[in-house]
Amino acid sequence: MSPTALPAAGPEHGHVTFLGAGPGDPGLLTLRAVEALSNADVLVAEHEVLDVIRTHARHGVSVVQTDADSSAVSPPGTGTPQLTVVDGTSTPAAVPAAARDAAHLVMEAARGGRRVVRAVSGDPGLDTCAAEEMLACAAAGVPFEVVPGVAAAVGVPAYAGVPLRGAEGADVRFVDARTASDRCWTEVGASDGTVVVSTTLDSVAAAAGELVSAGRKPDTPLTVTIAGTTTRQRTWTATLGTIAQTLKQAKVLPSPDGGRPVIAVVGERSAADRRDQLSWFESKPLFGWKVLVPRTKEQAASLSDQLRSYGAVPHEVPTIAVEPPRTPQQMERAVKGLVTGRYEWIAFTSVNAVKAVREKFEEYGLDARAFAGIKVAAVGEQTAKALIAFGVKPDLVPSGEQSAAGLLEDWPPYDPVFDPIDRVFLPRADIATETLVAGLIELGWEVDDVTAYRTVRASPPPAETREAIKGGGFDAVLFTSSSTVRNLVGIAGKPHNVTVIACIGPATAKTAEEHGLRVDVMAPEPSVHKLAEALADFGMKRRAAALEAGDPVTRPSERRPGARRRRTTT
Repeated sequence: MSPTALPAAGPEHGHVTFLGAGPGDPGLLTLRAVEALSNADVLVAEHEVLDVIRTHARHGVSVVQTDADSSAVSPPGTGTPQLTVVDGTSTPAAVPAAARDAAHLVMEAARGGRRVVRAVSGDPGLDTCAAEEMLACAAAGVPFEVVPGVAAAVGVPAYAGVPLRGAEGADVRFVDARTASDRCWTEVGASDGTVVVSTTLDSVAAAAGELVSAGRKPDTPLTVTIAGTTTRQRTWTATLGTIAQTLKQAKVLPSPDGGRPVIAVVGERSAADRRDQLSWFESKPLFGWKVLVPRTKEQAASLSDQLRSYGAVPHEVPTIAVEPPRTPQQMERAVKGLVTGRYEWIAFTSVNAVKAVREKFEEYGLDARAFAGIKVAAVGEQTAKALIAFGVKPDLVPSGEQSAAGLLEDWPPYDPVFDPIDRVFLPRADIATETLVAGLIELGWEVDDVTAYRTVRASPPPAETREAIKGGGFDAVLFTSSSTVRNLVGIAGKPHNVTVIACIGPATAKTAEEHGLRVDVMAPEPSVHKLAEALADFGMKRRAAALEAGDPVTRPSERRPGARRRRTTT
């Protein structure tokens, strides 16, 4: 058994896990943190930390949010935040919390044998509130454990391309500017090592002044990173003597965001020429781009993950809603035919088709065993993954183009000697093209072309999203079919002319142009992943051109008239 295996919760006191959520990137959570979250009955955290950890919690977990207003979150270590209690559906819970501090709330949440995860930003060992809560648990006899996290003072420089030590093993000092004493400033000022300063954006210049007063040279290199490890990350390179002017020229100060935390790294390792070579995160091809993906979350999951790997912020907006067929009898007969041996093949042309058949199976009490003896075809990788999740491994997936045409290229012709049955079951959408049906008939097969589901235009997205689409708030939009073009324009309006338009193929591009859109990117083959790759290549070339011209690297949405930097999520 692992030494960090989950201990049993006590019947009276339960158990508390003090968990470090890291500096902001959910990918920095440790395996142990994910395990603890998946077993938690109650989560206790600030709003921004909840956004990082919530996806790993089990369904129905209770949530204790330690800040009533996320815009008024107290910096760590500055006092106990105001508390609000909500359950898994974000409705007020019955436990009053206004007059209680976090330690009492954590202990009360643990009563009755419940497992509580108390999550903090960064690492619990560097959070003074967490330390006080641990002492309170110990005094009350509530068992607890600590799961370390990546501290912001270490993680943020790594994402900013600023290694803190080299082969020569230079000294590294960590300073919290909010609590640093005069003696602390004197000591780090006298050192020639690397200094990592935790402070706020509007206090950076004051911290730099303290270091200069303590003996550091004004020309000592300095980097300042805000929103580190997230797609909002932004880093400025200057010196101790020029940082105030740099932030002023960048028009980030004065600003309402001046109180936001930053990590400043002082020393030769933060020199501009080094960071130009080591800035791996902010130099991603689509870093910070807000990309509209007009698909449902289920359809867009892998595509959104791919976009995130390029540094983008995907925003899924369904343009098509899936509904059952108006007359289900045809589908019912076909499913019964699967069981009675009517078909040699069943061909799935979409994830929705897999879902429709699976739901009908469940309605009849069937499972994947009903496919025994039947050959199964999938139009592409995503459809194949949906089948595998159902317990069915497809016999045929196109070796080339993932489309109906690609499927037909690999589909064997009907052979009366080797094929005892000449019929194919094709469950598909009501608006599907006839390409596959015609091709199968040409190969000698009989086809039961069955409407498994209907596609209808989805409801309009929220007003804020519609305004962002029309006003240039999105940097790019990916169109994966002609219907997504028509439906998006119909429910949300035409994307702004600064938005990069990327289309999956010529037919989709033609539809986009017919709607007055300028097509900037086209996939080299009809695949959503190739489309994302093409957009990333476009972004990389755009970035390289800006750097070569000596211009700042900006996102397309920052080019629109009067554009301001928009806050986005990770």
